[in-house]
Amino acid sequence: MSGGPSARMTSARAFVIAAIVAAGVGALLIWGFLEGRGEATAEAQSEQPIKPAVEVSRGNTGTAVITLPPDLQKQADIHVRQPNAAPYQPLLQAYGSVLDLQPFTDLRNTIANAKAQLAIAEAKLAASKAAFQRAQVLHKNGQNFSTAQLQAAEATYQSDLATVQAGQVQTQNAAANAYQAWGPVLGQSLVEGTALASDLVQHRRVLIQVTLPLGKSLPQPPQTASIETSTGQRVKIAFVSPATRTDPQIQGVSFFYTADAESDALPGMNVIALLPVGKPMPGVGIPASAVVWLQGRAWVYLQTAANTFTRREIPTSEPQPDGGYVVPASGSQPPPATVASTPDGDVTQGFPPDAPLVLTGAQTLLSQEFSAQIQVGGD
Repeated sequence: MSGGPSARMTSARAFVIAAIVAAGVGALLIWGFLEGRGEATAEAQSEQPIKPAVEVSRGNTGTAVITLPPDLQKQADIHVRQPNAAPYQPLLQAYGSVLDLQPFTDLRNTIANAKAQLAIAEAKLAASKAAFQRAQVLHKNGQNFSTAQLQAAEATYQSDLATVQAGQVQTQNAAANAYQAWGPVLGQSLVEGTALASDLVQHRRVLIQVTLPLGKSLPQPPQTASIETSTGQRVKIAFVSPATRTDPQIQGVSFFYTADAESDALPGMNVIALLPVGKPMPGVGIPASAVVWLQGRAWVYLQTAANTFTRREIPTSEPQPDGGYVVPASGSQPPPATVASTPDGDVTQGFPPDAPLVLTGAQTLLSQEFSAQIQVGGD
């Protein structure tokens, strides 16, 4: 009977321990279930696309539309205003080449040599002619002047006369070559030795042949134009005359222009010529701060709503001194063949003069546009 209570206590203790173990296992199961559900929820949330602070969508025309909250606009120092009106001069793009003037210089030397030889021959002729005339008088008056001496004087005179005539022909041929090779203006300058030829020979100016695209023509070439060198420098050029030959590769109408030799235009260089055509038309001035560059092309951002912006390409045919550009306004129709097009699209439709233009912060918008696209693409 003495073992009864002890056995009951042992049985109760075992029951309590079993209950505690069961409770612990249950708690572990509940914790594991809750932890697993939390991880599943976190994983599901992580798999959902993250909405970026800057949104980029596509408009009806396929252009990117950037949505930027006001706080980010402030951080990016984005300022917007309507652009200023400015006259836009349409330009015809042509091809230019800076000519090697060695043939021009050689021809000038030929003309100069022919003139010098003619001058010497004329001086000798003047002397021999006077001597022959004196000989005629002396021989006629019987003043101890033989017939042989008279004949010798006459022979010298006739020889000098022939030399002068040959020199005249040589000079005329050299002049004809100058007119044929370089046209009436440059040819006359070579023959007469005017400042134009001297400036070219002494490399104070360079000569540029400008050739229009095949099938294009101008009623009258502009007296002043510009070229764009391979370094991007704009150089003013002055009209000289129609060219006497065309570029064999282009086969278009050609003109001669000159430029300052201190520019980047060097003999043998191919350049882009920009010729004013027609009258100036309404345009819009784009400041340099508003321009961003992408793949070698110029772009600006327009504000389409309070928090949305779109990128728009602009032509760069008419730069401003401050680094900006003048572009045609909407409704303006540049003449055909003007330089306002790119390989991937036409930008001649005109810039809306009343469109809010992003003056500062355009580079930030460009960065945000592509960063947002990368984030969306990565997700």
